[in-house]
Amino acid sequence: MKAAVFHGPNLPLSIEDVELDKPQDREVLIKTVASGVCHSDLHFVDGLYPYPAPAVLGHEAAGIIEEVGKQVTYVKPGDHVICCLSVFCGNCEQCMSGHPNRCSNKAATQRNPQDKPRISQKGKPVFQFLDISSYCEKMLLHENAVVKIREDLPLDRAALIGCGVTTGVGAVLNTAKIEPGSTVAVFGAGGVGLAAIQGARIAGARKIIAVDMFEGKLAMARRMGATDTVDASSSDPVDEIRKMTGGGVDYSFEAIGLKKAAEQAFNSIKAGGTATVIGMIPVGQKVEMDGFMFLTERKLQGSNMGSNRFRIDMPRYIDFYMQGRLNLDDMISRRGKLEDVNEAFRAMKAGEVARTVLMFN
Repeated sequence: MKAAVFHGPNLPLSIEDVELDKPQDREVLIKTVASGVCHSDLHFVDGLYPYPAPAVLGHEAAGIIEEVGKQVTYVKPGDHVICCLSVFCGNCEQCMSGHPNRCSNKAATQRNPQDKPRISQKGKPVFQFLDISSYCEKMLLHENAVVKIREDLPLDRAALIGCGVTTGVGAVLNTAKIEPGSTVAVFGAGGVGLAAIQGARIAGARKIIAVDMFEGKLAMARRMGATDTVDASSSDPVDEIRKMTGGGVDYSFEAIGLKKAAEQAFNSIKAGGTATVIGMIPVGQKVEMDGFMFLTERKLQGSNMGSNRFRIDMPRYIDFYMQGRLNLDDMISRRGKLEDVNEAFRAMKAGEVARTVLMFN
């Protein structure tokens, strides 16, 4: 079957044939219907995060169960599912304390090194990216990497919930737990940032300030619920946010993965405020702030995949969409085929899209 194969940083993905094994115990084989092209993948393609090659990238996907292995009880062939990289063992301390997104024993959901790999090419192993590898016509996953969903939800919209929406909305609702009537700033109006803006709107924020360098993305942010915008290409966003709010926001979110943006997010909160870093800041980079700021009870925290319990959260986000409270339709800027994956990365870097979704016939 066709897949987009990663052969190393700063190289285009190559469309090649790969083989998937049969499902073993607690594994499911899924026909990929849609896969979003997420900025996280681009971090690996650009070499900002290391990953072994060859690998099949992609992790934001939805599809239909084709086959299940022994001991699978949660899903059956024909079920529609969203895939999630927050695969969980269900037994470790993190899982048992209600934080499956921080599972400390993911090895329990993976195959042993001596077993046949899930993905191979001409008899040699191919690495499975983030336990998903969705830039492929089919996916072979542990059953704890999927959530069963209602069948009237279009699967291209469902794919967005698999990462970007869960990450952005969840950072607001689960990680930061913002209060109704609060003020919010979101740095970055890409897919995750737009989801965070919508999370703030759903949570009842009274002022939502979107920060970006592209006017088209700021216009999209306003459609998603931003009450105000700041063009970071022409002004200092920290100064602008402080002017708009009389000293800073209650909550800020960094949704790009930039050291500078994380520092700006922290400096834009008022005394007692909370800044949440959602983006993937490159390995080895340090985020700096003045130490005295902590004496004002300002807080800086991280968020991993929206602090999700995805089998609980994703059905809620689906209900938000079906009720018209969460806009997924306009978050899809373009649709393409698997062969368009490199163009999708280019458009993302150029700020032309919120999300490209690859569709598999």
